[in-house]
Amino acid sequence: MITLWHNPRCSKSRQTLALIEAAGVARTLRKYLEDAPTVAELEAAQKALGLPVIEMLRPNKKLFKELGLSGSDDDATLLAAVAAHPILIERPIAFDGDRAVIGRPPEAVQTIL
Repeated sequence: MITLWHNPRCSKSRQTLALIEAAGVARTLRKYLEDAPTVAELEAAQKALGLPVIEMLRPNKKLFKELGLSGSDDDATLLAAVAAHPILIERPIAFDGDRAVIGRPPEAVQTIL
């Protein structure tokens, strides 16, 4: 079962979802903008991705800069900001158990299908 943190307005998110559906894999969608992940869920996502926190964010978003954030901020600061402003999550993120991948490019999801 794949869980996809999904934004239906995002073309990469829609393309990733289409690849999951084409593979016939069961999936659950979480519209993370409406159902924002908690700090604990973001920490678990970071661990599953195996990436630095900054790499699961969108630091080029205007909001990132408006909030006074930078790539040198500590993980706790970044994760708290993302929990409050989930639009900063690099999307989509697909989860399969304790593994995860960011669907950029969408074909990256094939590594966990």
